[in-house]
Amino acid sequence: MANEKSSPLPNQHPALGARLVQRFFRTPLDSVISTVTLTVLAYLAYHVLDWAVFNAIWTTPDGTSEVCRGVDGACWAVIQQRWRLILFGLFPYQEQWRSSLACVLLVVIVVMSCLPTFWTALRLTLIWVIGFIGFFLLMRGGIFGMSVIAPSEWGGLTLTAFFFVTCVLIGMPLAIALALLRRSPLPVVSGGAAIVIDCVRSLPLVTILFTAALILPFVLPGWLLGDKIWRVILGFALFYAVYQAEIIRGGIQSLPGGQDEAAKALGLSYFHRVTRIILPQAFRNALPPTINQLVITFKETSLIVIIGFFDVLASGSAAFGTGEWSFAYTEVYIFVALIYFVFVFSLSRYGAYLERRMRVGTN
Repeated sequence: MANEKSSPLPNQHPALGARLVQRFFRTPLDSVISTVTLTVLAYLAYHVLDWAVFNAIWTTPDGTSEVCRGVDGACWAVIQQRWRLILFGLFPYQEQWRSSLACVLLVVIVVMSCLPTFWTALRLTLIWVIGFIGFFLLMRGGIFGMSVIAPSEWGGLTLTAFFFVTCVLIGMPLAIALALLRRSPLPVVSGGAAIVIDCVRSLPLVTILFTAALILPFVLPGWLLGDKIWRVILGFALFYAVYQAEIIRGGIQSLPGGQDEAAKALGLSYFHRVTRIILPQAFRNALPPTINQLVITFKETSLIVIIGFFDVLASGSAAFGTGEWSFAYTEVYIFVALIYFVFVFSLSRYGAYLERRMRVGTN
């Protein structure tokens, strides 16, 4: 039998242009819809770029807003002049290096906690204890010649990051405890945990924050009050914990019951069954909703502005609160939105990385 030359296989992966034409311009109706949509998007993109980039004012040489008045573009000069107020809030001007260093320290701790190298109880405990002590000493002062700055004067991005991280650190262990208590075989224990969870979940977060900041001082003794910032953090952490407890409980319920029974047959204690078998798998199964709850919690930190804390959103409002820059509110809010976007997008991408690493949802 004569040898025949094998014909080359057809291209299984057509070029990008061919795939786009096949997907969006396959039929005359698809072509009309795609053309109209692209035209509208191009129109909007041109006008946004024309306002935000081409006709924008980026700097003001004399430090005033006169150069921005009467122009058609954005006035990004307000960020140049007011960025310290946006990022540091009411923190004293001469001491803002402390707030910057504390924020960097907090971000470094979070990044280190995300690295698998530090995923041991001892290492995580050490970096968070040392980091939080360093953060608090930098912000409050009182040592090494640094002036004392009360928490009421903290503000800006550092305060927002501090609220988020502290609420999660307090709320996550509380959520684990509530989830385990609700699954207790004792009806009194499980029923009590269910009442706490359902009652707190039925209240708006604003109500809890107002209660912690304004109502508790009327019902608690003076020695138990503490600073307002810690009362609000505890209330915020409780609100986060009850939602996270239900997420963890869902992750536990997704596990086969035979695993716990097998662990009991091997003679493992309750502590070892929970810490070595149940919780690791529960967190793995509940990873996507956990990341979503963290994103929601970070965005909800903006609510602390209504009880008198000068977070990054309140600092942004103050940046254009004067008559000189009152017209530049759009630019300031876009800048604040970009800050939130960077943090939330980074958190979401890290969650996606963890899902790929742990192969959540795969067999």
